[in-house]
Amino acid sequence: KDEVYALSQSFNAMTEQLSEQRNALIQAREVEEDRRRFVETLLAEVSAGVIRMDGNMVVTLANRSAGDLLGIDAIEDGESLGAVAPDFVRYAHDTLQQNSPVDASIDINRNGAIRHFRLKTAPDPAGGCVLTFDDTTRLVNAQRQLAWRDVARRIAHEIRNPLTPIMLSTERLRRRYADKIDDTDGVFDRCIETILRQVGDIGRMVEEFSSFARMPKPNASQFDMTSLLKATSFSQGMVTPDIVVEFESELEKVPYLGDERLIGQALGNLLKNAAEAIEGMPEEAEVRGQIRVVLSDTDKGVDITIEDNGPGFPEDARDRLLEPYVTTREKGTGLGLAIVNRIIVDHGGSISLQNRLDGMRGARVRVWLPHNAMRVHDAFEVTPEEETDESPARAGLV
Repeated sequence: KDEVYALSQSFNAMTEQLSEQRNALIQAREVEEDRRRFVETLLAEVSAGVIRMDGNMVVTLANRSAGDLLGIDAIEDGESLGAVAPDFVRYAHDTLQQNSPVDASIDINRNGAIRHFRLKTAPDPAGGCVLTFDDTTRLVNAQRQLAWRDVARRIAHEIRNPLTPIMLSTERLRRRYADKIDDTDGVFDRCIETILRQVGDIGRMVEEFSSFARMPKPNASQFDMTSLLKATSFSQGMVTPDIVVEFESELEKVPYLGDERLIGQALGNLLKNAAEAIEGMPEEAEVRGQIRVVLSDTDKGVDITIEDNGPGFPEDARDRLLEPYVTTREKGTGLGLAIVNRIIVDHGGSISLQNRLDGMRGARVRVWLPHNAMRVHDAFEVTPEEETDESPARAGLV
């Protein structure tokens, strides 16, 4: 009897212990599952890309943003890092070999457009490593714009000061000595005209510097992007009747919130550049200049593509043409595309310069403007010192 009782007690104790252990395991699994769901939800919502890989550089986890940033529909577990993000392989390899984190800035070519990425890696205690990255193109562009704006302001200020006395002195020389100098060969008049013409050219350049340095903050209002592009295309066609300017869109109306005047200025400048590039080419028989403007709309933003059959962008300078003072034209100041870029960036958008993707000769410019465009960079607001009468934009040349 005692033995049976003892056995029964032991069995009950064992059963109770197993039940407690089972409940503890279930609870631990639920906690782990909740933690996993929390991490997955968190990773799904962050804008930065996150990729975890094992020691063989095989992806074991990737969030949705990672695919979006890399231009991939989805990154599946089991894929090779080299297949989905070849530009990251060397940094991941360094992390695995040295068991230390890496912090790097990378330029990645996506469909002909250079995008700037910030990449950080960290060793995974379980083996492998974790990569986090984000597209910093807009931030880099904003920093460059701020730096170049300061350069433009200083250049305009330094050049403007001597222009007025040069011009006034030259005109005074003409009035005082034009009748007293034996100028039968016209040298005196030609020299005076040359000085005045060159001073005028420099003055116009200074005005461009000032315009770039003091671009106004966008003033938001609702307008129809379709109507704006139709009007801009029509105007360019009137200015250059020998060039066919076509506008295409399946949408009759595309409402957009932004600064209609500034966006119109930017798009008009792009069409003007395309026309000038075509006109600057050697004449070819039976080849007529063409500019094609295509507008499409998505939930996230407006996509505008401008293609032409001109000479295209030079490969060695294409990535730098959006920077101030970079130009391929003999008398260009290099500020036209910089101002366009400034307007697009101020609206939270992006612009890429490519050559045509269909194998034909010509340039292809793509402008993307988000629908939440008016989250304008505060960094571009006019500062109090720029409002003074001493600023280059307020000071006249004569």
